[in-house]
Amino acid sequence: MQIWLEHFGVGVSAISGVLAARGKRVDLFGVLVLALVTAFGGGTVRDVLVGDLPVVWIREPAFLLNATAVAVLTFFVRRVRDLPRSVLLVADAFALALFTIVGTRKGMALNFAPPVAVLLGLVTGVAGGILRDVLTGEVPLVFQPQIYLYATAALTGAAAFVLLLHWWPNQPAITVICTALILGLRLAGIRLKLSLPVLESEEQKR
Repeated sequence: MQIWLEHFGVGVSAISGVLAARGKRVDLFGVLVLALVTAFGGGTVRDVLVGDLPVVWIREPAFLLNATAVAVLTFFVRRVRDLPRSVLLVADAFALALFTIVGTRKGMALNFAPPVAVLLGLVTGVAGGILRDVLTGEVPLVFQPQIYLYATAALTGAAAFVLLLHWWPNQPAITVICTALILGLRLAGIRLKLSLPVLESEEQKR
């Protein structure tokens, strides 16, 4: 299941990278860069942190081919059909959910302490999107005040995965449950405009 989960996450992330280029006057090469950075940024940071080198997409070129093919296809579809911003948000939510669980699973498989595994999951989930937004000149989603349960959803799902793995080891259903939990929280946050309280200054309150 792990390999298929990663391939699906790579494909969805590549789509979100292409859609993020909308309105930026970026050519096909630039779009491919954004797609690959989004797809592999989180996993690359994670693998460098844990010393698992070469990083996963260098060891497994199929991931690179997957991201490239999906990005090119999405680029040409986007040229003939306009896609609303909600498509980017949904694609990003899928990528967040998938990569967070992939990163957490890897942390546990490498026998890191549960809090470290949760952090690795969070890094895997959000780092690619951060790099994508920086390259496009946008404030990264994770740092925007009205983000609607972005990192919070990832953190909750990663923590739930670690706890369920402790109570219910070696059950593939845990991956599905926790991925769905992150996705559900993120989409509910977008739909219902749920967000954490913001620390405001006295001037902002006036």
